[in-house]
Amino acid sequence: MSHRTPPADRRGARSGGGFARTCRYLYRVPLLLLHVLVSLPLTMLCLLPGLARLPRGDETLADRAVRAWSAGLMWIFGFRLRRVGTPLPGPVLFVANHVSWIDIEALHSQRMMGFVAKSEIAGWPLVGWLAARGQTIFHQRGSTDSLNGVLEVMVQRLRTGLSVGVFPEGRTRSGEQVGPFHARIFTAAVQAQVPVQPVALRYGAGGQAQTTVAFGPREHFGGNFMRLLGGPVRLAEVHFLAPIPPGDVEGRRRIAELSRERIVAAMAS
Repeated sequence: MSHRTPPADRRGARSGGGFARTCRYLYRVPLLLLHVLVSLPLTMLCLLPGLARLPRGDETLADRAVRAWSAGLMWIFGFRLRRVGTPLPGPVLFVANHVSWIDIEALHSQRMMGFVAKSEIAGWPLVGWLAARGQTIFHQRGSTDSLNGVLEVMVQRLRTGLSVGVFPEGRTRSGEQVGPFHARIFTAAVQAQVPVQPVALRYGAGGQAQTTVAFGPREHFGGNFMRLLGGPVRLAEVHFLAPIPPGDVEGRRRIAELSRERIVAAMAS
Protein backbone atom coordinates (compact mmCIF):
# COMPACT_ATOMS: atom_id res chain seq x y z
CA MET A 1 0.00 0.00 0.00
CA SER A 2 1.40 3.38 -0.92
CA HIS A 3 0.01 6.88 -0.95
CA ARG A 4 2.87 8.96 -2.29
CA THR A 5 2.63 12.74 -2.42
CA PRO A 6 4.89 14.57 -4.90
CA PRO A 7 7.83 16.14 -3.00
CA ALA A 8 6.80 19.72 -3.85
CA ASP A 9 3.23 19.09 -2.73
CA ARG A 10 4.42 17.47 0.48
CA ARG A 11 6.65 20.43 1.33
CA GLY A 12 3.75 22.79 0.73
CA ALA A 13 1.37 20.69 2.82
CA ARG A 14 3.82 20.56 5.74
CA SER A 15 4.95 24.18 5.67
CA GLY A 16 1.31 25.24 5.37
CA GLY A 17 1.76 29.04 5.53
CA GLY A 18 -0.36 31.57 3.75
CA PHE A 19 -3.53 33.57 4.08
CA ALA A 20 -5.91 30.56 4.02
CA ARG A 21 -4.14 28.87 6.93
CA THR A 22 -4.18 32.09 8.95
CA CYS A 23 -7.93 32.43 8.36
CA ARG A 24 -8.51 28.87 9.52
CA TYR A 25 -6.60 29.55 12.74
CA LEU A 26 -8.71 32.67 13.34
CA TYR A 27 -11.92 30.66 13.68
CA ARG A 28 -10.66 27.22 14.70
CA VAL A 29 -8.62 28.32 17.72
CA PRO A 30 -11.67 29.97 19.37
CA LEU A 31 -13.77 26.91 18.50
CA LEU A 32 -11.14 24.65 20.07
CA LEU A 33 -11.09 26.77 23.23
CA LEU A 34 -14.89 26.57 23.47
CA HIS A 35 -14.73 22.82 22.93
CA VAL A 36 -12.23 22.46 25.76
CA LEU A 37 -13.75 24.95 28.18
CA VAL A 38 -17.44 24.14 27.63
CA SER A 39 -17.87 20.74 25.97
CA LEU A 40 -15.10 19.00 27.87
CA PRO A 41 -16.50 19.67 31.37
CA LEU A 42 -19.89 18.39 30.19
CA THR A 43 -18.20 15.27 28.83
CA MET A 44 -16.35 14.71 32.09
CA LEU A 45 -19.64 15.13 33.97
CA CYS A 46 -21.06 12.25 31.93
CA LEU A 47 -18.10 10.10 33.01
CA LEU A 48 -18.93 10.39 36.71
CA PRO A 49 -19.79 7.01 38.30
CA GLY A 50 -23.42 7.92 38.93
CA LEU A 51 -24.08 8.92 35.33
CA ALA A 52 -21.61 6.94 33.23
CA ARG A 53 -23.67 3.76 32.94
CA LEU A 54 -27.01 5.39 32.19
CA PRO A 55 -28.33 3.87 28.95
CA ARG A 56 -28.45 5.99 25.80
CA GLY A 57 -29.84 3.71 23.11
CA ASP A 58 -27.46 0.79 22.74
CA GLU A 59 -24.65 2.72 24.45
CA THR A 60 -24.03 4.19 27.87
CA LEU A 61 -24.10 7.93 28.50
CA ALA A 62 -20.32 7.91 29.00
CA ASP A 63 -19.71 6.18 25.68
CA ARG A 64 -22.02 8.54 23.82
CA ALA A 65 -20.39 11.58 25.43
CA VAL A 66 -16.85 10.48 24.47
CA ARG A 67 -17.95 9.77 20.90
CA ALA A 68 -19.63 13.17 20.60
CA TRP A 69 -16.63 15.02 22.02
CA SER A 70 -14.20 13.23 19.72
CA ALA A 71 -16.39 13.82 16.66
CA GLY A 72 -16.57 17.50 17.57
CA LEU A 73 -12.79 17.71 17.89
CA MET A 74 -12.36 16.08 14.48
CA TRP A 75 -14.76 18.61 12.93
CA ILE A 76 -12.88 21.56 14.45
CA PHE A 77 -9.64 20.23 12.93
CA GLY A 78 -11.32 20.12 9.53
CA PHE A 79 -11.86 16.37 9.30
CA ARG A 80 -15.16 15.21 7.84
CA LEU A 81 -15.86 11.72 9.13
CA ARG A 82 -17.11 8.87 7.00
CA ARG A 83 -17.68 5.43 8.49
CA VAL A 84 -17.60 2.32 6.35
CA GLY A 85 -18.83 -0.92 7.91
CA THR A 86 -20.07 -1.44 11.45
CA PRO A 87 -18.10 -1.83 14.68
CA LEU A 88 -18.90 -5.04 16.53
CA PRO A 89 -20.80 -4.72 19.81
CA GLY A 90 -19.54 -6.19 23.06
CA PRO A 91 -15.90 -6.85 23.97
CA VAL A 92 -13.70 -6.60 20.89
CA LEU A 93 -10.01 -6.11 20.17
CA PHE A 94 -9.94 -3.36 17.51
CA VAL A 95 -6.67 -3.12 15.56
CA ALA A 96 -5.84 -0.23 13.22
CA ASN A 97 -3.05 1.27 11.16
CA HIS A 98 -1.30 4.18 12.87
CA VAL A 99 -0.68 7.56 11.24
CA SER A 100 -0.92 10.28 13.88
CA TRP A 101 -2.39 11.14 17.29
CA ILE A 102 -5.65 12.03 15.52
CA ASP A 103 -6.23 8.28 14.91
CA ILE A 104 -7.44 7.87 18.50
CA GLU A 105 -10.01 10.63 18.07
CA ALA A 106 -11.17 9.16 14.75
CA LEU A 107 -11.78 5.78 16.37
CA HIS A 108 -13.34 7.25 19.51
CA SER A 109 -15.78 9.19 17.34
CA GLN A 110 -17.22 5.88 16.17
CA ARG A 111 -16.88 3.45 19.09
CA MET A 112 -15.75 3.67 22.71
CA MET A 113 -12.61 1.64 23.40
CA GLY A 114 -9.64 1.87 25.73
CA PHE A 115 -6.39 2.25 23.82
CA VAL A 116 -2.94 0.87 24.38
CA ALA A 117 -0.64 3.85 23.90
CA LYS A 118 2.97 4.78 24.54
CA SER A 119 3.60 6.18 28.01
CA GLU A 120 4.89 9.50 26.57
CA ILE A 121 1.34 10.42 25.60
CA ALA A 122 0.44 10.75 29.28
CA GLY A 123 2.58 13.91 29.36
CA TRP A 124 1.11 15.55 26.25
CA PRO A 125 -0.97 18.70 26.91
CA LEU A 126 -4.72 18.03 26.91
CA VAL A 127 -4.45 14.82 24.87
CA GLY A 128 -2.58 12.98 27.65
CA TRP A 129 -5.07 14.12 30.27
CA LEU A 130 -7.97 13.01 28.12
CA ALA A 131 -6.32 9.70 27.28
CA ALA A 132 -5.88 8.86 30.96
CA ARG A 133 -9.61 9.36 31.49
CA GLY A 134 -10.57 7.48 28.35
CA GLN A 135 -9.53 4.02 29.58
CA THR A 136 -6.04 4.29 28.02
CA ILE A 137 -3.53 1.61 28.99
CA PHE A 138 -0.06 3.18 28.93
CA HIS A 139 2.88 1.10 27.74
CA GLN A 140 6.57 1.86 28.13
CA ARG A 141 8.02 0.93 24.77
CA GLY A 142 10.94 -1.46 24.85
CA SER A 143 10.03 -2.82 28.28
CA THR A 144 9.07 -6.49 28.44
CA ASP A 145 7.72 -6.08 31.97
CA SER A 146 5.52 -3.20 30.83
CA LEU A 147 4.15 -5.23 27.92
CA ASN A 148 3.37 -8.16 30.20
CA GLY A 149 1.42 -5.84 32.47
CA VAL A 150 -0.40 -4.29 29.52
CA LEU A 151 -1.46 -7.72 28.24
CA GLU A 152 -2.81 -8.64 31.68
CA VAL A 153 -4.89 -5.45 31.83
CA MET A 154 -6.14 -6.00 28.27
CA VAL A 155 -7.32 -9.53 29.08
CA GLN A 156 -9.06 -8.33 32.25
CA ARG A 157 -10.90 -5.58 30.41
CA LEU A 158 -11.95 -7.81 27.53
CA ARG A 159 -13.24 -10.45 29.95
CA THR A 160 -15.32 -7.84 31.77
CA GLY A 161 -17.03 -6.77 28.56
CA LEU A 162 -14.95 -3.70 27.61
CA SER A 163 -13.32 -3.17 24.23
CA VAL A 164 -9.66 -2.36 23.62
CA GLY A 165 -8.03 -0.63 20.66
CA VAL A 166 -4.41 -1.16 19.62
CA PHE A 167 -2.04 -0.07 16.86
CA PRO A 168 -0.09 -3.28 16.16
CA GLU A 169 2.59 -1.46 14.14
CA GLY A 170 3.85 -0.21 17.49
CA ARG A 171 4.46 3.37 16.31
CA THR A 172 3.29 5.98 13.84
CA ARG A 173 4.73 5.91 10.34
CA SER A 174 5.09 8.25 7.38
CA GLY A 175 1.68 7.30 6.00
CA GLU A 176 3.17 5.75 2.87
CA GLN A 177 2.69 2.17 3.99
CA VAL A 178 1.33 -0.08 6.72
CA GLY A 179 4.18 -1.61 8.70
CA PRO A 180 4.39 -5.15 10.04
CA PHE A 181 2.05 -6.06 12.90
CA HIS A 182 3.52 -7.27 16.19
CA ALA A 183 1.80 -10.57 16.89
CA ARG A 184 2.24 -10.61 20.67
CA ILE A 185 -0.40 -7.93 21.27
CA PHE A 186 -3.02 -10.30 19.82
CA THR A 187 -2.40 -12.69 22.72
CA ALA A 188 -5.03 -10.78 24.71
CA ALA A 189 -7.79 -11.61 22.21
CA VAL A 190 -6.75 -15.28 22.13
CA GLN A 191 -6.73 -15.59 25.92
CA ALA A 192 -9.98 -13.65 26.42
CA GLN A 193 -11.64 -15.45 23.49
CA VAL A 194 -13.01 -12.28 21.88
CA PRO A 195 -13.16 -11.28 18.20
CA VAL A 196 -10.55 -9.11 16.51
CA GLN A 197 -11.87 -6.42 14.17
CA PRO A 198 -9.36 -4.71 11.84
CA VAL A 199 -9.96 -1.01 11.18
CA ALA A 200 -8.45 0.96 8.28
CA LEU A 201 -7.92 4.68 8.87
CA ARG A 202 -7.68 6.68 5.66
CA TYR A 203 -7.28 10.44 5.37
CA GLY A 204 -8.14 12.49 2.30
CA ALA A 205 -9.97 11.25 -0.79
CA GLY A 206 -8.56 7.82 -1.55
CA GLY A 207 -6.01 8.22 1.23
CA GLN A 208 -4.21 11.08 -0.52
CA ALA A 209 -3.59 12.95 2.74
CA GLN A 210 -1.97 10.06 4.65
CA THR A 211 1.54 11.52 4.38
CA THR A 212 0.29 15.02 5.24
CA VAL A 213 -1.55 13.92 8.39
CA ALA A 214 1.40 11.77 9.51
CA PHE A 215 4.16 13.16 11.70
CA GLY A 216 6.88 14.76 9.61
CA PRO A 217 10.60 14.10 10.12
CA ARG A 218 11.54 15.28 13.64
CA GLU A 219 8.05 16.74 14.08
CA HIS A 220 6.79 16.62 17.66
CA PHE A 221 3.22 16.43 18.92
CA GLY A 222 2.81 20.20 19.26
CA GLY A 223 3.94 20.85 15.71
CA ASN A 224 1.67 18.16 14.26
CA PHE A 225 -1.24 19.42 16.39
CA MET A 226 -0.94 23.00 15.15
CA ARG A 227 -0.29 21.99 11.54
CA LEU A 228 -3.42 19.83 11.43
CA LEU A 229 -5.45 22.54 13.18
CA GLY A 230 -4.62 24.94 10.35
CA GLY A 231 -5.02 22.42 7.56
CA PRO A 232 -7.75 22.38 4.90
CA VAL A 233 -11.00 20.46 5.22
CA ARG A 234 -10.34 16.82 4.38
CA LEU A 235 -12.08 13.45 4.55
CA ALA A 236 -11.39 10.98 7.37
CA GLU A 237 -12.57 7.46 6.61
CA VAL A 238 -12.93 4.82 9.33
CA HIS A 239 -13.34 1.39 7.73
CA PHE A 240 -14.56 -1.33 10.09
CA LEU A 241 -13.56 -4.53 8.29
CA ALA A 242 -14.61 -8.16 8.47
CA PRO A 243 -13.89 -9.41 12.00
CA ILE A 244 -11.93 -12.50 12.96
CA PRO A 245 -14.06 -14.54 15.42
CA PRO A 246 -12.35 -16.33 18.32
CA GLY A 247 -11.10 -19.72 17.21
CA ASP A 248 -11.63 -18.91 13.53
CA VAL A 249 -7.88 -18.62 12.92
CA GLU A 250 -5.24 -20.54 14.85
CA GLY A 251 -2.37 -18.64 16.42
CA ARG A 252 -1.77 -15.01 17.21
CA ARG A 253 0.70 -14.60 14.35
CA ARG A 254 -1.85 -15.68 11.75
CA ILE A 255 -4.45 -13.35 13.29
CA ALA A 256 -1.94 -10.49 13.04
CA GLU A 257 -1.14 -11.32 9.41
CA LEU A 258 -4.81 -11.59 8.43
CA SER A 259 -5.67 -8.32 10.19
CA ARG A 260 -2.90 -6.50 8.34
CA GLU A 261 -3.92 -8.04 5.00
CA ARG A 262 -7.47 -6.75 5.40
CA ILE A 263 -6.31 -3.26 6.35
CA VAL A 264 -3.87 -3.07 3.45
CA ALA A 265 -6.57 -4.21 1.02
CA ALA A 266 -8.98 -1.56 2.34
CA MET A 267 -6.33 1.15 2.03
CA ALA A 268 -5.74 0.25 -1.60
CA SER A 269 -9.43 0.09 -2.60
